[in-house]
Amino acid sequence: MAKWLVCREPVGASLPPSDLHATFLPDHAAPSDGRLLFYGGDRPEAAAAELGLPPGDLVEAELYLDGELRLVEGVALPVRPVVANLTRIASRPDITESVAVWARIANAVDDDKFDDLDRITAELPAEGHSAVHSEDHVWTKQAAVGAFVESFTELLRSDSGLNLRLITAQHTDPGDVRVNADLRRYQSHGIAWLEAAAEGGAGVILADDMGLGKTLQSIGLLVRRTGARPQPSLDPQPEPDGVSLRQFAPHLVVCPTSLVGNWQREVGRFAPQLRVHLHHGPQRAKHAGPLMEADIVVTSYSIALRDIKLLRSISFDTVVIDEAQAIKNHRSRTAGAVRDLTGRVRVALTGTPVENHLAELWSISEFVNPGLLGTQADFKRRFADPIEIGRDPVAAALLRARIDPVVLRRLKEEVAADLPPKIEGTVVCTMTDEQAGLYKEAISEAFDEGLGDGITRRGRVLKLLTKLKQICNHPAQAVGVGDGGLAERSGKLDRVTEMLGEVVDEGAKALVFTQYRQMGELLSKHLAAETGTAAPFLHGGLDQHARDNLVDDFQTIEGPAILLISLRAGGTGLNLTGASHVVHYDRWWNPAVEDQATDRAHRIGQTQTVHVHKLVTAGTLEERVDELLNRKRAIADAVVGNGEDWLGELDDTQLRKLIELDEDGGHL
Repeated sequence: MAKWLVCREPVGASLPPSDLHATFLPDHAAPSDGRLLFYGGDRPEAAAAELGLPPGDLVEAELYLDGELRLVEGVALPVRPVVANLTRIASRPDITESVAVWARIANAVDDDKFDDLDRITAELPAEGHSAVHSEDHVWTKQAAVGAFVESFTELLRSDSGLNLRLITAQHTDPGDVRVNADLRRYQSHGIAWLEAAAEGGAGVILADDMGLGKTLQSIGLLVRRTGARPQPSLDPQPEPDGVSLRQFAPHLVVCPTSLVGNWQREVGRFAPQLRVHLHHGPQRAKHAGPLMEADIVVTSYSIALRDIKLLRSISFDTVVIDEAQAIKNHRSRTAGAVRDLTGRVRVALTGTPVENHLAELWSISEFVNPGLLGTQADFKRRFADPIEIGRDPVAAALLRARIDPVVLRRLKEEVAADLPPKIEGTVVCTMTDEQAGLYKEAISEAFDEGLGDGITRRGRVLKLLTKLKQICNHPAQAVGVGDGGLAERSGKLDRVTEMLGEVVDEGAKALVFTQYRQMGELLSKHLAAETGTAAPFLHGGLDQHARDNLVDDFQTIEGPAILLISLRAGGTGLNLTGASHVVHYDRWWNPAVEDQATDRAHRIGQTQTVHVHKLVTAGTLEERVDELLNRKRAIADAVVGNGEDWLGELDDTQLRKLIELDEDGGHL
């Protein structure tokens, strides 16, 4: 029997693993509760950390060793979180035979080479299967390995005990959560589900609709897993029973650069008892010490990629990745770096688990639960192609059954009916003569020169599209400001100036999104002059301190009425409920990305109706693409793909039909 204790892991300790052994502790009633136990030496938890294994639970367990029943201390881990880390150490020369064989077993399971298990199992020494089965008997090699495999594969069986507990936890009260917030019922249930998954060794994807408080629910989990820290004493006493009061393993949050400060603020707001360390900026730590002293380490995807060697040297308790669509491309270096992080618990947060293709879901799932959806090729054959191409309901049902326990998604209309409405509308703007002339000239020049084929064609088509979109925005973005200033040269600029003037006059606030930094800078100056109020611009060129100040200032009553935002820099994660109007000055042509931006305002905490205005220029490609997306919204991801890339596949006739100016569309 094992006595489960609080984990107080000395992460990254440099102690030799040469005395560390491994055995499996099966659980008769619930296979997923079986644990891999590392024991032996003075500090087995430190030796396990030196091997790069995730933090575990300090336990006391009865084992049969050398024919005697002994009570040993060790560190126990659920199977799933430890498999990937075990596979990396199988060939290390400084590990005991029991650890080496269990590492080879993990390799076989990870690679689906179950036929190799009988051969590897035969190599398991007595120390590797020493858990008590019954009086005077231990679990046999075959039975211990079988229980290990059964524990690993529980997530693959929809009716398994672990999956049933996860489904049940989605509607369970977690008890007291020490956060400074009045949790909504669905948020409490989300925390209970996250905690059940963490205890069961399952990684999860929290995919609630944007604005429902995924950050708060994650903080609730981190609070619960941090526990009560020992307080320093002026008169230190000897440590009881030889158990040192070491600090808990820190948690790690990886998020887009624009959200690093937001995470620091939200932890300070909801859980001020937790210590946050920002691992960001040129002055960031070069060694693990400062990170080890924190409860939560917050860093960005770009820094995680650069500092992966440092971050990999730390065994984190919980690893949370926010806006997890950042790793949707499983081949990217960022996705590879994130998968290499060591954590006992893995949580992915995203409001859009599938922006374009099901392959993105596979990539995120591979981070939280490696192997759950098979290899990328298997997933494509079994799920992605039948669902996306064949619209196969059977394949869709099988995929849903597989992911339902570990993917939780609630929509606003289901759980936040009291959220004020969101009213969306398209604002059609007319062109000026200058815009119309430039627009037709750009098309004529492109087709006269020829678009070519292959990669060359794709590049030229996208260059043309960018030019046309810039002309629709304002001629100054395409050809320069000139002597005429900005007013009365763009129907879109004139219309947005009128609209925002009304917003300012009524005492309301607005967010204005553009994908172009140059256009944002032009708008900032123009709108400030025309409306008589500041219109600051939040973009990727600002440092974290400047971004945080802009957000905080906008949220105050006295702050500016207009905030311009680069869609890439501020389209995700930020809480900007001070705005009751959202303007998309130019279009990203990806509904999921635009919805993310809109929900900076339409989220929990909003008390006003949110008006969403999507600007398009009449008679141009903007209007036609908008119509296409509206007609095919339900399958826009499959039809449109990522941004404008799909337009590069059109032939000349199709492209002309889409982009040529409709003279009947009208212009000023």
